[in-house]
Amino acid sequence: MRAEESATTGNTTETAETMTEEQVGRMFAGMNEIIHAGEEMRRLRAEMIQLFAGAGWTQDRLARLAGMSQPAVSKQVARAAGADEPADVSLDQLDTPWLEGRLWGLAEELSAALDDTAHCSRLVHALARGRKRFTPQNVDALRRLVEEDLREYGAEAPFRAYRNTYDRIARGLDVLATSEGTEAGHASRRRALACQIQRVRLHEG
Repeated sequence: MRAEESATTGNTTETAETMTEEQVGRMFAGMNEIIHAGEEMRRLRAEMIQLFAGAGWTQDRLARLAGMSQPAVSKQVARAAGADEPADVSLDQLDTPWLEGRLWGLAEELSAALDDTAHCSRLVHALARGRKRFTPQNVDALRRLVEEDLREYGAEAPFRAYRNTYDRIARGLDVLATSEGTEAGHASRRRALACQIQRVRLHEG
């Protein structure tokens, strides 16, 4: 038993001591992705609380829905005091970040519906974790992958609704690609909010 314990301790020590910088870097990178995603969601939750409080929702109601304490919600609302941005959560907004967020939400629903076997799943997870950014190249890649999934499953329910949603998003992105329209609001915030709203609406459909 003593020899086994010694061997186990030795192996653990040896493993830690002999790991390369690249290996340790990958470990930290994986943890940082999770932390980054968590921070993004916390910021989005705060912004949504501020948005709905501005639309007249009570703090008690928001605390219950968000699973937070009322003082925590009150703190978030106070930070937005004096803001005059309209609480527009309609899907049919035509700035690029909003449409990209809708595309992201649709892709996440596709991935979930297909148990992460969708063509778009890997890129969706990379975007959610911050490993990939919403560059024009990555948005085009996401569109191609979503189109591939819809070609394969688009005749089935609920994928017919996903197809219709994608067609509207694609038309908007194609029009904006040839125009100089200004982007409304902060891009990452609008993208993340549109993603969540699109997912909710797809569930309702």
